[in-house]
Amino acid sequence: MAPAAARPLPDILAAMASKTDADTALVKKAYEFSKEAHKDQRRFSGEPYFFHPAEVGFFLAEAGMDAEAIAAGLLHDTIEDAGVKPQSISDEFGASVLRLVEGVTKLGTLRYRGLERHTESLRKLFAATAKDIRVLIIKLMDRLHNARTLEHVPRPEKRIRIALETLEIYAPIADRLGMSVTKQELEDAAFPHAYPEDYKKMLSLLKERGGEREKRMEKVERDLKRELGQAGVRNFRTEARIKGTYSLFRKLQRKNWDIDKIYDVLALRVIFPAVADCYTALGIIHAQWRPVPGKIKDYIAFPKPNGYQSIHTTVYTGDGSALEIQLRTEAQHREAQYGIASHLTYKEAQSGSGGGRGGLDWVRQFFPAWRKSAKDPGAAPVRGTVPDWVKELAHADQVEASEEYLDTLKTDFFSHRVFVFTPKGDVIDLPIHATPIDFAYAVHSDLGNKMSGARVNGKMVSLDTELRNGDVVQVVTKPSAKPSRKWIDNAKTNMAKKHIRAALSALQKNEPKR
Repeated sequence: MAPAAARPLPDILAAMASKTDADTALVKKAYEFSKEAHKDQRRFSGEPYFFHPAEVGFFLAEAGMDAEAIAAGLLHDTIEDAGVKPQSISDEFGASVLRLVEGVTKLGTLRYRGLERHTESLRKLFAATAKDIRVLIIKLMDRLHNARTLEHVPRPEKRIRIALETLEIYAPIADRLGMSVTKQELEDAAFPHAYPEDYKKMLSLLKERGGEREKRMEKVERDLKRELGQAGVRNFRTEARIKGTYSLFRKLQRKNWDIDKIYDVLALRVIFPAVADCYTALGIIHAQWRPVPGKIKDYIAFPKPNGYQSIHTTVYTGDGSALEIQLRTEAQHREAQYGIASHLTYKEAQSGSGGGRGGLDWVRQFFPAWRKSAKDPGAAPVRGTVPDWVKELAHADQVEASEEYLDTLKTDFFSHRVFVFTPKGDVIDLPIHATPIDFAYAVHSDLGNKMSGARVNGKMVSLDTELRNGDVVQVVTKPSAKPSRKWIDNAKTNMAKKHIRAALSALQKNEPKR
């Protein structure tokens, strides 16, 4: 049996979105430089270490990243693990590539240990990402290959720690960046190592029920193609969407492990050239199959905060069960798969150009924190899109202790999400179980501090009401209103709790002394 080989350079070049002579030359040079730097190193698997950066470079090329990011992916471990001097990277590949490599590089000192070291590495990562979003995408691809090779990590406790960290932090980061393919791949690679018994139970359940679901979807697909054709809609393609094992596991937990209550284990995806086709098809589908009440979600009209656009409808299939059908355009399909990465070609990020919904106009709509390069010539440039939540995490380094910081990551930023609306139609992204208190403080601290009540979908509700996807929330204020200690228990986000404690502390200081 022939020994395994590293990802060949032609594979990376073939996957690249931009293939100018300069781009190709940069990636070729980085490939050979990294291969030489890591030539005497091995991974836990016994494979040459270069297998890892070569895969990371390929993942970045597949996601449509620019040549600088791909080069940095190929070089990302050369400083930390191969002893290459930063100046050498700068001299050979330029200051921008060096900034990307240094942004992904972990803490270089032994000042921090254990949890504190891990937390400080994350803070460093988000600080670098606040200057260039590509740093975070390179880190995600680095983590993806490491998660896929977890079986070679010799210490079980380290394997479990990396797997849990992948599920709790890195997969949710990919989700918030709209990178659904990367999110699912991270989850499905880490799940067997984080929860091995639950993983086995999941596989058994899927094997038991999988065949009947596939047959049902194949029949609906045939019937749908016929109905669309008869209506004159012929320019489309279909594909099956299989729910990721970890995502299904999380949903089964919420449904008491009753898989019959989950309609999207398999989903039929229909992809059209234009948005109008999606709505035409929706009418045809609902004329043929009765929709399940409450299961129609129009993310084209109301996109998710991460930019995701698609129409989801769940229909009864006539045999006592139901199936989810997703409708979207080709452009929306690529955005749903690769998210922000699909909009970050170097030239767009540098010049601010990029036509229509496929370029930075899309980015500006969904990420208000988008900024051009810093005017200060001595400052590092800001590339592409920097979402508000990244800036918040980058600026939290002097405020929270390690455990509190990680708790904030998991609860406020990377938990299961709900998407609710202001009366003006702005989308507010909150963790699951969030209340009107969390909503108010997510909009503005002053709004929270003056809240006297809340309306959800036009009706007055108590402040501990759990918000659901699609709710329209209106905060009622009074000049005399002020937070109470009970709000701390009702709030679910650490951000809201901090604002409440700060307001209560200020009120206490201003109370007249007796």
